[in-house]
Formats: sequence, structure tokens, C-alpha cells
Amino acid sequence: MDNKQKLEKIIGAMFSQGKQKFIPGKTFIPTGQAVYDEHEIISVVESLLSRKLGLNTRGLEFENKFAEYTHSKSCVLTNSGSSASLLALDSIKNVRSLKGGEVITPACGFPTTINPILQLGFTPVFTDVDKDYNLSPELLSEAITPETVGVVFAHTLGNPARVKEIMEIANQRGLFVLEDCCDAYGSEYQFQKCGSFGTVSTFSFYPAHSITLGGEGGAVNTNNLKIDKMLRSLRDWGRDCTCLAGEDNRCGRRFGFSLGDIPYDHKYIYSTLGYNLKPTEMQAAMGLVQLGRIEKFNEQRKENYQLFSKALSELGGDFDFIKVNQGADPVLFGFPLKIKNSKINRQDLVRYLNDSNIGTRYVFGGNLTLHPAYKNAKYRVSGKLEETNEITRNSFWMGIHPGMNEEMIEYVAKTIKFYLESKS
Repeated sequence: MDNKQKLEKIIGAMFSQGKQKFIPGKTFIPTGQAVYDEHEIISVVESLLSRKLGLNTRGLEFENKFAEYTHSKSCVLTNSGSSASLLALDSIKNVRSLKGGEVITPACGFPTTINPILQLGFTPVFTDVDKDYNLSPELLSEAITPETVGVVFAHTLGNPARVKEIMEIANQRGLFVLEDCCDAYGSEYQFQKCGSFGTVSTFSFYPAHSITLGGEGGAVNTNNLKIDKMLRSLRDWGRDCTCLAGEDNRCGRRFGFSLGDIPYDHKYIYSTLGYNLKPTEMQAAMGLVQLGRIEKFNEQRKENYQLFSKALSELGGDFDFIKVNQGADPVLFGFPLKIKNSKINRQDLVRYLNDSNIGTRYVFGGNLTLHPAYKNAKYRVSGKLEETNEITRNSFWMGIHPGMNEEMIEYVAKTIKFYLESKS
């Protein structure tokens, strides 16, 4: 047995000892949970021992494998999903030489989808969502004006939007599309993976998401090589050079550049107003192991969704379940319920679930136009936000992550039913 195998055995034993038996009502069931073991830990340790701390060969390997998984030509790793959204939109702005304009986006969502629109000088145009919690192609068409330059939307909770129809409208009008897939790993629409449709697509590796890069991490995928080059420059301080850390002068022309009439080192020439939004090599090392587990994780999520659907199927008089579009094959991030029985008080119900050690979440920010952060922001609302407000008022969701099992799901279902019976 070599040293690596010995280490795997020791850490594996520690993980086994740390596993807790599920005790209904005592063991907390979170809405999201990272699932990993000794293999991820050893991969991170090996990365540390290589002394390559900055993003390097493991980062490139992850980017190549993740691009292949999502059926994209390129992947650019970032330090978070929020950074991915900012870089994605900024890269489009630079490549298309946009000075502003309107960007259509659903009002029901998460701040990191909206914030880059405002931060980069665009004007958000908020639309309502459909029963699938997603941007509606019909409402998208109604919102377009001569000032419209792009569309930003998420596949909410991993439920695929009618993205082909959205892309057809966008392509006809020459609009860019930012496809936020932070919840939608493995989800498909009409046999095509979410994340392979848009001008750019973004992903998050936060612990609650499908896979994690040690707590944080994100990615931007694209099929546009100009955007790929811009993404890498913006991510790396605005640097013009694309050499990896410790592998300088791959082009052989490092000292053949100038600033004006002054000969200068190409590694320190900057062509864009960039950031420093890179992850570490250790994160990429963990991500490579996690990526090898993703299909198993997705299968578990699908199985848990079916278990929840069956366990709660008799409650159709009290709740609306999420609409799944024809042609969609979702890998859901959570199991949402929208209260339709006026006798059920959502705040009282989620408090009861929380007191029963069952984690819940509302649908992210709900109607973002109601939040203090956007009180003085410049935006436009297209149409009425009826479904958005209904979701904001009456929806919540529970986890279906691979850290959950049938016993936990049965306990959640029984707890909800017990609550309803106590109020009847």
C-alpha cells in the first residue's frame, strides 16, 4: 500500500466516524449541502504539495472538462458565480462595444443576475415570469424596444426555461443572451444541455450547488473565442498576456512589445479595465474530483424529486407544484411549493418546518423591485408582475440535494401533512 492509499484509508475512516445517523426532528435537513470525501481532500493536498497555488494546469484541466460536460467550446473559471455573471456581461460589453442600453430580465430572481446590469451601465427591464418560474418568451417579445441590447435570465431552481424559443427571438433581434445556469447542472431542454444555448452561460460552485470548488467558485462558458479571450483578460487584472503563472513567454515574444516607444514586458501590459477574479489551483483540484461525481449527484437529485412528488401528490388542493415545460428534462436544485389554500400562512408554515429541523428558502429575492438596493436604481417594468408577486408572497422550497435520502424526504412530507391537519 503506497502513501496515497494509506492517506485515503485514514481520511476515509475519519469521514465514516463523522457520519451521523438521521434522527427525525433532531437532525437538521439543510436546503443545500456539499457532498465530498477523502478523494477531494487528497486532491487538494496533492495540489498544495505541487507548490502551484495560483490557477495553473489543474485549472486548465477543469476548464476543458467542464466545457466538454456543458457542450461548450470554452470555460473560464472564476472565484464565484457572482463574479462569473459580472465577467460574462462585461466581456460582451467590451466585445460588442456597447455603451449601454436596455437588458431584459425576470423580476423574480437573485441579485447577482441583476447587479452587473446596473453596475456596467445598462438599464434593467423587468418582466414577469411564467408558471415554470422562468422568463416567458411571449413576455420577452413584448418587452423589446429599439433600446434593447440583450437578455439575462436564469433557469430557476434548475427548471429549464423555454430557452430555444428565447434564443430564436434574441437571434432575430440581434440581442446577446446571458444564460444563468447556477442551479441547472445537467438540466436539458429539447435534448440540449442548459448552458450551451446562450452567448455566454454562467455557473456557481457554491457549496449548496451541484458541485463545489471547496466553498466557492464559478465559471463562464461560451462558444465565442473573442469573448473567451476577453473573459480571461478581464478576470486577470485586464492583462493582455495569456501565459499561465510560472510558464511565462510561451509565445517567445515576451520582450518584443512596447508601451509607446518604450520596450516593455508583455506580461505587464494591460489591454482592458479588469479585475482579479481567479480561483486557486486547490479549488480546481477539488473541482476535478467533484466533476467526476456530477452524474451520480444529478441522478440522486432526480430520484429525490420523484420521491417528493409522490409523497406530496395528495396535497394538490393546498399547493401548486412547479410547471415543467414540454421537452424539458430538469435536474432540480430544490422542490418548490406555491401555497394556493388561503388558510395556510406561509410564514407560520416555514417557521414550523424550521422548528422541526427542516430547512426552507423562499424563491431567492422574489420581486427584486421591492428591495431597498434598487429603490433609486434606473429600471423599467414591462407589463404586470402578477406571477412574480404571487411567488414572492406564497412560494418556498426545500432541498433535494444528494445528501438527502428517502427517510428524510418522508419525514419532511409527514411534517407538512401534520401541520396541515393541525390547521384544518
